[in-house]
Amino acid sequence: MAKRKVDTENRGFQTRWESEYMFTKVAGKPVCLLCGESVAVLKEYNLRRHYETKHADKNKNMDMEQRLQKAEELKRGLKSRQALFKKAKSQGQAAVKASFILAEEIAKSARPFTEGDFIKNCMIKVCDEVCPEKRQLFLNVSLSRNTIAERVDQLSINLKEQLVKKGKDFIAYSLAVDESTDISDIAQLSIFIRGVDSNLSVTEEFLALRPMHGTTTGHDLYEEVSRCVNEMELPWEKLVGLTTDGAPAMCGHRSGLVAKIREKMQEENATGELTAYHCIIHQEALCGKALKMEHVMSIITRTVNFIRAKGLNHSQFKAFLTELETEHGDLPYHTEVRWLSQGKVLQRCFELREEICLFLDSKGKDTTQLRDEMFLCEMAFLCDITSHLNAINLQLQGRDRVISDMYSTVKAFKTKLTLWETQMRKENLSHFPSCQTMKEKLSTSAFPSTQLADKIGMLAADFRRRFADFEAQKSRLELLGNPFAVDVESSPPNLQMELIDLQCNDALRAKYAAVGAAEFARFLPGTMPQLRIQAAQTLSMFGSTYLCEQLFSLMNLNKTSHRSRLTAEHLHSILRISSAQSLTPNIDELVEKMGHHQVSPSTSNK
Repeated sequence: MAKRKVDTENRGFQTRWESEYMFTKVAGKPVCLLCGESVAVLKEYNLRRHYETKHADKNKNMDMEQRLQKAEELKRGLKSRQALFKKAKSQGQAAVKASFILAEEIAKSARPFTEGDFIKNCMIKVCDEVCPEKRQLFLNVSLSRNTIAERVDQLSINLKEQLVKKGKDFIAYSLAVDESTDISDIAQLSIFIRGVDSNLSVTEEFLALRPMHGTTTGHDLYEEVSRCVNEMELPWEKLVGLTTDGAPAMCGHRSGLVAKIREKMQEENATGELTAYHCIIHQEALCGKALKMEHVMSIITRTVNFIRAKGLNHSQFKAFLTELETEHGDLPYHTEVRWLSQGKVLQRCFELREEICLFLDSKGKDTTQLRDEMFLCEMAFLCDITSHLNAINLQLQGRDRVISDMYSTVKAFKTKLTLWETQMRKENLSHFPSCQTMKEKLSTSAFPSTQLADKIGMLAADFRRRFADFEAQKSRLELLGNPFAVDVESSPPNLQMELIDLQCNDALRAKYAAVGAAEFARFLPGTMPQLRIQAAQTLSMFGSTYLCEQLFSLMNLNKTSHRSRLTAEHLHSILRISSAQSLTPNIDELVEKMGHHQVSPSTSNK
């Protein structure tokens, strides 16, 4: 005979048991109102035995009415204690949640972990003035250095778990890798991932920041990148692209990071080919060097440094500009690593060229070079062309940039260079306002339009050379950018039938016109699987290492000379939180895991 299962017998609690045996039902179990013990099996025999064994002598002189009154009184007491417990639990969870929220804000604002104590002191003082009766609730919020450090680590782990979960759905992903040095002279390797799932939704997130103690060869970089990919449980065969800063350790043909990853993909029998790119923004900045006008920039830099380096000269120059009532009241510095600063310095120096010469004359400095008409023409040209280069640089920056759009921006700029070169040879300076100003003020010599047109030609040639790898992917990029204009016959055979179906579909053509290239890929029907895979691979590619550069700025904000002892683990956690874009820490889940227990703090550095 099969053994009976109690939970299948549908036994119900009877109301009379409350007065007869002093029991009530709590969360599906019978609980004694007198001692608080629960009985495992809901049977009258068990309740009666418990009552007669432990409490019969206490209530033997009570009649039924008295027993009913006492049972109701005990039930009210139980409910009151339960409500008090729930309130205490709720307040405890609220305190823990508040500590998580503040830890996240501290991490995002690049504040030290000790800032939690300062915030708590401020909260208590405000509470004493606004709601003193709730002072204890604020005191319950733990914001010590160790607590904030632990909360930050927990938030980071939660974000990583979410990313790992998302990564399992990627049908294609790419990596952006760059390397820089922190305040402690430790090389830091920044890795970002851009993945696309089966719905063609893009996830662009921070993957890791790995300290490189010792050498930073291609093999060393590969070991760290490989470890990250394996930790995230990402399949190598779905890796589509790798974008780097173009350094030899990254792009070396034999022992660079790109070569090592290609070897790894061959070992894993990956069928796809890895597409490697040199950061578009970095390439564009390097193209500016092709102008070979360092002699102009060196004179400008030397002049600015003379005015700005000494406090007395600087204050006198600002007072001089105020006295002359000029539009600008100062000169900015130029920093080589900040590419956009050159354009700002040139523009300001050109606009204040006469005032600068007057000030230098008053200081007994030779201004012959600064007054030379040829130099001023070259300075005006450099000012205008740098302004155009800065404009395209800003267009290429930002998150969630689609590589086909970035390619279109570069292609448009190359076309503009061809136009400018032709116009410059004809002395048409419509797009060079500073040059136009100089041409109108020339006294003796003619404007050197031919010489400057040659400079534009050199710049255009360098753009073509540096962006040759993007030209090689032209058909792939145009397939995402405008699939309705792609020549079917020259497309890969596996895409041709689907392309014909797409180009003949008026509804999809209308949708493309309405939402644009980047969003349109998500509307490709399931009957076009090859086009969807192709779109996913292109959408996953990074056009630049902008996110890595942005992360290094965050790193320098956090790891300063005052926080140089910040551990690699805590720095990594802070950067994951502050750089998160599409992911948000699930604080409610973390609070639920912790319950109402206080997690023991761990030792951390500020």
